[in-house]
Amino acid sequence: MVLAGLIRKLGHQLAEIRERALKSILCKIEHNLICYADLIQERQLFLHLLEWFNFPSVPMKEEVLNLLSRLVKYPPAVQHLVDVGAVEFLSKLRSNVEPNLQAEIDGILDGLFLLPSEVPALSSASYQTNQTELSKNPEILTGYFPQDKSNFQQMEVPPRPVVNQTVKCLKFSTFPWLPLTTTDRHVLSSNESSLRSSNHTLIWNTCELLKDVIMQDFPAEIFLQRPKIVQSLLSLLKLAFGDGKHRLALQSVSCLQQLCMYLRNRLNFHRDPGFFSNKHDTVSQNSSLSYCHEARGTHHSQNPSPGSSSPRPSVVGRTGQRPRGDGQDWDAASSSGSSSHAHVNSRISVHSPLDMGHIDLPELETEDTLELQFQQLSLPQFCVSILESAVPLLRTGSRQVIIRVLELLTEDMTLIGEAISTDIWDDSSLFGIDMKEKLLLVLGALGETMCYHKSSISLEQPEVMLVHHRMAFISISLFAVRLLQTLLPVEKASEFLSEPMSTALFLLSLDMPISLEYPNIHEAVVAYLEQLNSENYSIYKRTAEAVYSIECTCNFLSDIGKEGEKNLLELVELADQALRSFSYHQHFPLIKEIISICSKIWKSAQASPLLQGESQKVLLHMLSHPLPRVKAETYHCCLEITKECLGVHNVTKPVSSLCNGIHFLLHPKVLYEISVFGIQEPESEQVNTAAKAILLYLLQGRLMMTALTWNKFIESLCPVIPILQGYADTEDPLGNCILLLSKASSDTEEMLPCTTRLKSMLRLLLVKKPSVRSLALKLLAFHLTSEEGADTKRPLIDARVLSRVTDLFIGKKPIELRLDDRRELVIKLETVEKVYEIFTSDDVDLVLRKSAAEQLAVIMQDIKMHAVVKKLCLIDKIIEYLNECVSQDGKVVECLVQPCLTLLRKVLCGDPVMRVSLSQQSSLLTVLFRVSLIFHEDCSVVTEVGALFCLLLFDEVSRMDMWSVNPSNKPSLPSVFSLPVSVFRRYHLPVHVIGHHAVSPYSIVLPLSADCLALKPVSDMLRIAWNLSWYHGSDNLLKQMNSETKTQEILDALKLSTEDILTLKITHMASGLQDCLHSIVQAATHREVRAAVTRMSFYLLNDRLSLKGCPGPCGVTLKSLAWHTALNRFLQVLPACTEDEKLLIDIIHFLNKLIKEQRKNSSLELLNWILELLLRHSANPLLDLLVLTESQAREETDDIRTAVRQQLQKELIALFDTLLLNFMEVTDRKCSELLYVFQTQLALKLLQCLKVTDAPHFYGLPSLERTLRGMANLTAFPGWSSHSPLTKPLDICVKYLSGLLEVITSFYVERGGNAMSFMGKGVTKSTILCLLHLSHEMMAQAGSLEWMSLWFLPLGSHSEEHIPTQQGLAWLIPLWVDRDPEVRFTSLGLGSALTTLETGCVALANSCQNISGGLWGTVVNILLDQSECSMVRREAAFILQNLLVIPMPTEIIKDYTWQVASKS
Repeated sequence: MVLAGLIRKLGHQLAEIRERALKSILCKIEHNLICYADLIQERQLFLHLLEWFNFPSVPMKEEVLNLLSRLVKYPPAVQHLVDVGAVEFLSKLRSNVEPNLQAEIDGILDGLFLLPSEVPALSSASYQTNQTELSKNPEILTGYFPQDKSNFQQMEVPPRPVVNQTVKCLKFSTFPWLPLTTTDRHVLSSNESSLRSSNHTLIWNTCELLKDVIMQDFPAEIFLQRPKIVQSLLSLLKLAFGDGKHRLALQSVSCLQQLCMYLRNRLNFHRDPGFFSNKHDTVSQNSSLSYCHEARGTHHSQNPSPGSSSPRPSVVGRTGQRPRGDGQDWDAASSSGSSSHAHVNSRISVHSPLDMGHIDLPELETEDTLELQFQQLSLPQFCVSILESAVPLLRTGSRQVIIRVLELLTEDMTLIGEAISTDIWDDSSLFGIDMKEKLLLVLGALGETMCYHKSSISLEQPEVMLVHHRMAFISISLFAVRLLQTLLPVEKASEFLSEPMSTALFLLSLDMPISLEYPNIHEAVVAYLEQLNSENYSIYKRTAEAVYSIECTCNFLSDIGKEGEKNLLELVELADQALRSFSYHQHFPLIKEIISICSKIWKSAQASPLLQGESQKVLLHMLSHPLPRVKAETYHCCLEITKECLGVHNVTKPVSSLCNGIHFLLHPKVLYEISVFGIQEPESEQVNTAAKAILLYLLQGRLMMTALTWNKFIESLCPVIPILQGYADTEDPLGNCILLLSKASSDTEEMLPCTTRLKSMLRLLLVKKPSVRSLALKLLAFHLTSEEGADTKRPLIDARVLSRVTDLFIGKKPIELRLDDRRELVIKLETVEKVYEIFTSDDVDLVLRKSAAEQLAVIMQDIKMHAVVKKLCLIDKIIEYLNECVSQDGKVVECLVQPCLTLLRKVLCGDPVMRVSLSQQSSLLTVLFRVSLIFHEDCSVVTEVGALFCLLLFDEVSRMDMWSVNPSNKPSLPSVFSLPVSVFRRYHLPVHVIGHHAVSPYSIVLPLSADCLALKPVSDMLRIAWNLSWYHGSDNLLKQMNSETKTQEILDALKLSTEDILTLKITHMASGLQDCLHSIVQAATHREVRAAVTRMSFYLLNDRLSLKGCPGPCGVTLKSLAWHTALNRFLQVLPACTEDEKLLIDIIHFLNKLIKEQRKNSSLELLNWILELLLRHSANPLLDLLVLTESQAREETDDIRTAVRQQLQKELIALFDTLLLNFMEVTDRKCSELLYVFQTQLALKLLQCLKVTDAPHFYGLPSLERTLRGMANLTAFPGWSSHSPLTKPLDICVKYLSGLLEVITSFYVERGGNAMSFMGKGVTKSTILCLLHLSHEMMAQAGSLEWMSLWFLPLGSHSEEHIPTQQGLAWLIPLWVDRDPEVRFTSLGLGSALTTLETGCVALANSCQNISGGLWGTVVNILLDQSECSMVRREAAFILQNLLVIPMPTEIIKDYTWQVASKS
C-alpha cells in the first residue's frame, strides 16, 4: 500500500510532492526495503516516470532516466514500457534533453528491443503494441510537450499529462518487417531518385518499370516500410493541374492503384492460416545451398553497382558473369573463378539447406532498422495519404483523370475498410486524433468538390462540359457516401462532419435522378442528412412529401382516365395526397375530377361509410385549401354540380334521383365549412359568391329535392344554424332564406323542428342588425301568446312590452365565462350540503334562501365543487324557482332570480352534458325569455339570461370535437366553453368567451413554403418528379423527349429544361449507355470514341460503388443493348497507327473491367462473343497483337510507339487472364468448346512471346513478367495443350518446358538461388507455378512416354567445357528454402508432382547427393520444422509419401541411386 501511494504521488501536479515521492522510492531501493521485482509489476510506475517529463517543471531528470535504465533489464518492465508507448515517447524526448542524458535514453531504447522470443513479431489484423516489429504510429502518444515550447511557461494550470491512450482505431497497422539486400535497397533508391527527376520521360519510364517489374518482384509492404517511392508518387499527383503534365499524374495514379491492389493481396496472404509462419525473415530466407556456395566459391563483390547500365544479356552460352540488369548485376558471386570450383560429382559434407540461418549473410548489410521502422508508413497512414493527395484531383477538367483517380480511391477505400475501424472517432490517442483530422479534411474537400461539380452544371457551358460535370458529380457522390459508410457511423455524423459535406449531402438528397438510379445510396444520404442538419433535413422531408403528392396526382389522373371498374377508395386516397402539391403543379383539372368522384360516391346509397368518410375528408381539405385558387375552383365545381342538380332547368322534370348528386354537400361538417369560412372568405370574392350561391340553392331547392334529400339537408343544417343565422338579413336573398327557417308556416309543415325553431328565434335577438332583432321579437311574441297556459304567465305580451326590448341583450358589460380550478378544496363538502339545504327548503325565509343561493354561486366558481351539487338536483330546484317567478303570483320569489341565474350559468359552464340536455328543453328557454322580459330593466338579470342563452343556443357549435376531421370515439373531457370566431363577428354576445376556428379545422398544411419552392434544388427536384410521374418513369419520359410528338400543355415551371433532360439522360444508366454506343457508332475521330468509352467506364465504376460487388444495372443494361456491333469494328481490324492502338487499349481496358465486374454473374452472350471474335478464321487481330511482327520490331526505335505497343500487350494479356478466370464457372457446352480451342491458341501465342523475350534479343523484364503471368493463369486449366490441329499436346508442353527452364536457370539457378534479393522474384514465382501446372499437364498428355529426363538441367560451369556436366533436378532444390513461402510451397508442390513417378524420385534423390541427409533428410527436416507454414510442410509430406510408396528392387543393383539415398 505504501509503494502504491508513492507511485501515485509521482503523478501529482506539485513538483515538490513528485520529487519527494521519487526520492523516497530511490532511498527504499538503496536500502533494500523494496526490490526491482516489486517495481516491475507496477504498470502505473512506468506511466508516471514517462509523464514526469510532461510537466512544466522537470527536476531530477537524470535520476528518472537512471531508474528506467535499471528497470528495463527486466522483461516485464520492457513489456509495460512498450505497451504505454515508451519507444516513441523516448525517441521524441531524446532531442529535447542534454547530450549526457541522450546516451542514457539510447541505453533504455536498446533495452526495449530485447523482448522475449515468445512475443510474436507479426502484427495481426488487430493492432497490438507489444510487437517486436515496431510500427510507425508517431501520433500514438499524447506526446512529449503537449503545447509549443514557447507557450509552456504561460500555462497557469497545465492539463493532466497523459503518455498514451490505447489506439482503438486500427484493424491493421504494419506488416512484418522485411530486410533488404544492398542491391535491392539501391534499386529502390534509384527508382525513387528517378521519380524526383525533372526529366518527364525518365519519370514516365520509371513508373512503367515500377508497375511492370518492381512491384511484381517486391512484396507490396516494402513500399510502405521504405516509403520514399510512395511519397514521390503522391507528390507527382500534383502535376495533374499542370499544363501537359497530367499524364505523369495519371502514371502515378496507376502505380498507386496497383500498389493498393497488391497490398490487399498481401493482407489476404498474411491472414491465410495456411501460410502463417513463425520463421524470422532474415534467418530462413537465404536460398543459397551449400553445394552451390562451394561450387562457385565465396568471393562477393565489394563494389555493387546495380545502377550501371548494360543491355539485357544473351542467354545463349550463359556466360558465367553476365550483366543481368535485374537488380543483381554485380552482386552475385562470380562464376568465372577456377580455384574455388570443385567437381560437381564430388561428395562434400555440407550443411542442410535448413541450417543456412547460421551462415554469414553478407548480402544483408547492417541497416539502422529502428530509424527505418520509425519512418515507415502504417497501412492507415498510407490510405489516408492517398485520400489527401488524390481527392483534390477530382476538381480537374479531365474526365480521364477523374475516372482514374476514382478507381484509385475505390481501391484505397477497400484498404481503409481493412485498416481503420469506426472507433477512430472515439480514439483520443494522438495517432487517432491525427487520422481523424486528416479524414475530416478529406471529407470536407469531397463535399466541396461535389458542390463544385453540381454548381458547374449550367447552360452557360458547352454540352461536353455539362456531361463532364454531371458524370463527375454522380461518381464522386457515390464514392463519398461509400467512404462515409465505411468510416463514419451515422449517429456520429453531426459531431464530426463539416458544413461542405452537409451541403453536398443536402444537394444529393434532392437529386431526383440519382435517388431513382441508386436508391440504396439515397437512403444512406438521407440518414446522414437527418443527423447533420435538421433544417436541411426538414426541407428534404417536405420536398419528398411534395414529390410523393405529385406522384399521387399523376397516378390519380392516369387511373381516372382508364376504362372499367375503378377502385374508388384508392382513388380517394390518391386524391387526398394530391392536394398537398397544388402549390407547385397547379393542375386545376384535377379538382373537377376529385369533386366528381366525391359526388359519385355519396350519390350511391350502397357506398360504404369508410369510403364516404374518406371522400368527405378530401372535400373538406379542398374547401379549406390554403391556396385561394384551389379553394375558388373547388367552390366553383361544387356550385356547378349544385346548379346541375337543383337548377331551374330541372323544374319540368319529375322529382327524381338527380338531386342525389348533391348528397356529398349535405353533411354538417361540409355545411359548417361553407358557412363559417366560405361565406366570409376575405381574400376571394369568388369563394364568397360561390358559397352563398350554394347555400341559396340548397335553401330554395326543396321543390327540386326528394323528401329524403330535403330531410337529409335539414338534418345536416340544424347544427350549423347558429352560424348561418349570423347572416340573417331582411334585405339579402340568402339572409331572407335564413330568416325563413325561423318562421312558422301555416300552409305547409315547418322547415325546422319546434325546439330548433324556438332556439333560432331566440338566437336572432343576439344578431347585430336591429331589423332582424325586431323580426325575432315578433316571431317570439307569436310563440309566447300561442304557448299553452300563456294567460297564466307573466308578463303579458303586448306591443308596449316588445317595443322596450329590441336591444334587450345588447349589453355594455359582458360577463366573463370563466371558472376557477383550485388545487385544494377551500370549503368542506358538508358546508356546501348545508347551504344547499337552506336554498331548497320551503320553510326557510326567502332572504336566507337568497343568501344561500348567492353563497352557492360563489362556491360554484370552483369547478371542483360542481360534483357535489350534481348529486343534489340543484338544476331542478333552480328551474322550479324560475317557473314560479313567471307565474302570476311569482313576484314573491323575484329576489331569488338573479342568484339562481348566476348559479345556473356557472353549473352549465362546467357541465357540457347538462348544456346539451337543457338546450333541448324549449320550456326552459321560454321561461328564461319571460324572466328577461320581467326584469328588462335589471341589467344584471338580463345579462345573466343572455349568458345562459349563449350557453344553450350555441352549444352545437361550441363543441370542437364535433367538427374535427377525425372525431374521437371517446367522449371529450369537459372543456372551457368557446365559440367559433365567426360567431363573434356576426353576433353581439353578452359574454366574454374564448374563440376557436379562426382558420378552418380542415385546412391542410402545405409541405413547402414559397421560400422553399424558390430554392433551385427543390424546384429542380419537383420539376423532374412531375415529369417522371406524368410519363410514368424515366424510360417513357426520355422516349417522349426524343420523339417529335406534341407533349401535353403544362405550366412553364413544369417543363424540363435542356439541363434537366441532359441530367436525366446521363444519370439514367440505360439511356446513358445507349448514348455512349450511339456516339461510338457515329464517331468520326478517335477522340470521340475514347470519350464514349471513358463514360462507359464511369457507369461501370458507379455499379461497383453503389452495389458492393453485386451485378449492377450497367452490366444488365449492356446485355440488352446491341453494343457488340458498336465495338466489333475496332476489335476485328488490326490497328494501323499509334492512335488506333491507343484507342484499342482503351476499349480492351473497358472490356476487361466489364468482365471483371460480371464475374459473379457472367454473361454467356458476352463470353461467346469474345471467344468467337478471338477464334475467327481470317484475321485474328487480338491474338496476333501479342507478338510483334518483324516490321513492328524494326520500329522499336520510336519510343512512343514502343510504349503504346507494350501497353497494348499488357492490356491484352490482362484481358485474357480475366477471361480465363471467368470461364472457370461456365457450364455452357458451346462456350466450353470454344474455350478449349482458345486456350491452346493462346498457349502457342504466349510461347511465341516467351521466345521473343529470349535470345537473340534479351530478357525484357516487363514483357517476360506479363507473359509468365499469362502462362500461369492459362496452364492452370487441365487440357490446355490438347486442342491444336497442327501441334501435338506433348510437343507444346516440351516447348513450354524448354522455355521455362531457360528462365528459371537464368533468373535463379545461376544466381545462387537468388541470394536474398527480391529482384526477379516475380519471374521466379510465375515460372515455378507454370512448371507445376506443366508437370500435371505432361503427366496427362505423355501417356507411356518417358518425359522425366526433359526436366533435367546440367550442373556445373559452362566455362569449364572439359568437365562433364551432370543431368538432374538439382535446380529445384534451392527453391525449397527460398525466402518467399509461396515459392517454397510451389516448388515443393512441383517436387511432389515429379516424385509421383519413380524416375522423378530417383532423379530428385540423385540431385540431393551433395546435401547432408540427402533428399530424405531435406524433406523430413522441412516437414518437422515447427516454424514453417503448413502449406509448405504439407507438400513436403506429399514428397515423403511419394518416396515411401516407390517399390524397392528385389535384388541389389550396384550404384543404385535409390538404395544409396535410402541408406543415407
